[in-house]
Amino acid sequence: MDDLPTYPKKRLSIIIEAPFLNRLLDLLDGLDVPGYSALPLLAGRGNSGSWRRDSLSSDAGRMVQVLVVLDEKRVAAVLKEVKRVLDRQMGIVTIGDVQVLRPEHF
Repeated sequence: MDDLPTYPKKRLSIIIEAPFLNRLLDLLDGLDVPGYSALPLLAGRGNSGSWRRDSLSSDAGRMVQVLVVLDEKRVAAVLKEVKRVLDRQMGIVTIGDVQVLRPEHF
């Protein structure tokens, strides 16, 4: 990648129960987050033990991951609002450094 310029950004990974996905996406839209991707999760393990999507009978236990890439200066404001949603239900947020090729998209 020495000859290809990249630009630093932050990636938020937000894992929540599927029934709360629309609430989170509406929140991100309201904050003018430049983009996100929502992915279904197939299985996992956490404080409550292991789970698998195919063994759940309703959406209540199904989990989704929302990935957001944005400028570091926006992270604190977005996290403050995301935390308000997560304070009322199960959720995990991780923050990481990423490099992008087209900074104007974020």
